[in-house]
Amino acid sequence: MTLVSSLLECLKNQTIGGVVEELVLFVGPLWISLLIGIVIGWVWRPKWVDLGRDKLGCSVSNHSSSSSSSHPLSIAPPSLSFGSIPSLTSLKNQLPNFTSWVSDDVVEKETLQPSESKCSSSQQETPLLVAREDLEHLCQLVEVKDGGPTWIQMMDRSTPTMSYQAWRRDPETGPPQYRSRTVYEDVTPELMRDFFWDDEFRAQWDDMLIYCKTLEECPTTGTMVVHWIRKFPFFCSDREYIIGRRIWESGRSYYCVTKGVPCSTIPRRNKPRRVDLYYSSWCIRAAESNRGDGQLTACEVILFHHEDMGIPREIAKLGVRQGMWGAVKKIEPGLRAYQKHRASEASLSRCAFMAQINSKINADYLRSLESTSGNSEEESLPLTEKPLGKNIPKFLVVGGAVILACSLDRGLLTKAVIFGVARRFAKIGRTL
Repeated sequence: MTLVSSLLECLKNQTIGGVVEELVLFVGPLWISLLIGIVIGWVWRPKWVDLGRDKLGCSVSNHSSSSSSSHPLSIAPPSLSFGSIPSLTSLKNQLPNFTSWVSDDVVEKETLQPSESKCSSSQQETPLLVAREDLEHLCQLVEVKDGGPTWIQMMDRSTPTMSYQAWRRDPETGPPQYRSRTVYEDVTPELMRDFFWDDEFRAQWDDMLIYCKTLEECPTTGTMVVHWIRKFPFFCSDREYIIGRRIWESGRSYYCVTKGVPCSTIPRRNKPRRVDLYYSSWCIRAAESNRGDGQLTACEVILFHHEDMGIPREIAKLGVRQGMWGAVKKIEPGLRAYQKHRASEASLSRCAFMAQINSKINADYLRSLESTSGNSEEESLPLTEKPLGKNIPKFLVVGGAVILACSLDRGLLTKAVIFGVARRFAKIGRTL
């Protein structure tokens, strides 16, 4: 309404020359904001297209179990290279189509053919994709003795059946790293371990996971290599992960390591984009209930996560900060549904069965890791950052949104999202 009323004010009681002059002054800032947006997008262009389709070698013989599963879903909740500034037409062509996943999934299924397993009881895991060094690193992270930067607290929230705390740190190189501590009431560590490992059930609560398949598994150590495709927002292409994972057990504490591993048998494609740098590992153990009864009826999950999604660093940090609590709250309903599923004595999925094959470690070994770790870091006060839109004039944000929405023929949904994002940035800047 403000935009329309301003335009009518320009046209009121004016000669033709005056009207032209007022319109130029009115529309000029809008086009300036558009040009600024294009320049910023060009400067922040992702690097992955410039690198081309690099071939990633791997010495691993691949295997797919007969019980491996794929879950292509029809719905979905963490890149361009320009020689010159692109026109609006080329910008439209670069935006991913919502329906492009369907054809990608067909090709994906054709490229993933199972091969015979190379792991037996007389062999080590396929060759140490997830090794003891990964366990040692996770233990140091859990004890906050890895020698890295100080963790900065981001969040501390809770519900009647769950408490959640999150921290972030920014290493000199690489993406931001995140650490969280979640305590779930009335859950055993064993159930929580199986829940996070069960890709078949994950598709029922994780709406970002649109494809998963087991590529390799070792029945001796429980090591697995899985292929994931995750749904990203419409302005990003989907992301593809080749993940190696393994669990170590000490008493009723479980150290679960998952990380990106190399593999040459699945070719790289433009869509979905392959994420090579990926680390998501956690420690699961019994914890005292928040009810204060002194009983170890709760389960503590300490998570460490970072990945290079190919998104500008500050934008990725803003997205994580805004969406973190919403994503965390989605996990608990899935967990409670999994409790009921397991209580019904339903048969175990292959992934849940593999989650119960753990490498045993003793407490003395863990204590030795703690004594040889680096110095402990102190946690700082809660994070206070200046919002991204503080110094952006409101008329530039809104004007850029008007031009972009009118230029892109993507229907009402796209325009609504663009205006919503612009309004949020403008609101952030106005409130400071």
